[in-house]
Amino acid sequence: MFKVSPIPAFNDNYIWTIADPAAPRVAVVDPGDAAPVRRYLEQHGLTLAAILVTHHHADHTGGVNELAREFAAPVFGPANSPFGGIDHPVADGDSVELFGQTLRVREVPAHTLDHISYFNAGEPSQLFCGDTLFLAGCGRLFEGTAAQMQQAMDYFRTLPDDTEIYCTHEYSLSNLAFAAAVEPENGDIEAAIERCRSLRAADRPTLPSHIGTEKKINPFMRTGVEPVRQSASRRAGKALSEPTEILSVIREWKNQN
Repeated sequence: MFKVSPIPAFNDNYIWTIADPAAPRVAVVDPGDAAPVRRYLEQHGLTLAAILVTHHHADHTGGVNELAREFAAPVFGPANSPFGGIDHPVADGDSVELFGQTLRVREVPAHTLDHISYFNAGEPSQLFCGDTLFLAGCGRLFEGTAAQMQQAMDYFRTLPDDTEIYCTHEYSLSNLAFAAAVEPENGDIEAAIERCRSLRAADRPTLPSHIGTEKKINPFMRTGVEPVRQSASRRAGKALSEPTEILSVIREWKNQN
């Protein structure tokens, strides 16, 4: 597994650093701003070895070109991305070799059509998923469809329960408030709220989450569970049964909160 640390950026972004265990250097995931990355590198006496991009949104790519030029760092990212700063394009099934370990690429279009995730099958395994999967949530469907997001959730559910989830926004408390509205009797959600409140009160990130936790608290990973189906059906005003239509209803419901 990688040693991973966050660099806070903007109001609620995290730029994740992946440390090389053999040298004073790191890779960064989704550097939307170059300045905090540069400060982090200077403070810790590090250099930048690589940049990983999950999708083209500016808060994930805004610092890429500047950092790539300054450090001559390769930029890995989706082959179909409209962002022009990627010089090592990758697609579904490809691998990225980084510091002696392997990241498997999976296309997870939904939030954007170019969105990918990176999975390291270490012990524990680790997932860098951009804006597709959040603690107790998922990304808005800006370009893709509910069916695509359901496919992404189905993929994430196949990963080991102890997989660490490194998403890129501190949305946890707002997501958990919505999850509690969908499943008010879910004690795991209430426990997660208390844990995240304590962490935020100490100015600490609520991340990473874990796949096993998300299976218990995340309504978008629980579209096959009866309480979520019932809540979505009440919201829709009709009986729902298919996971994709349930996800579509609760995603639109979340958009209104």
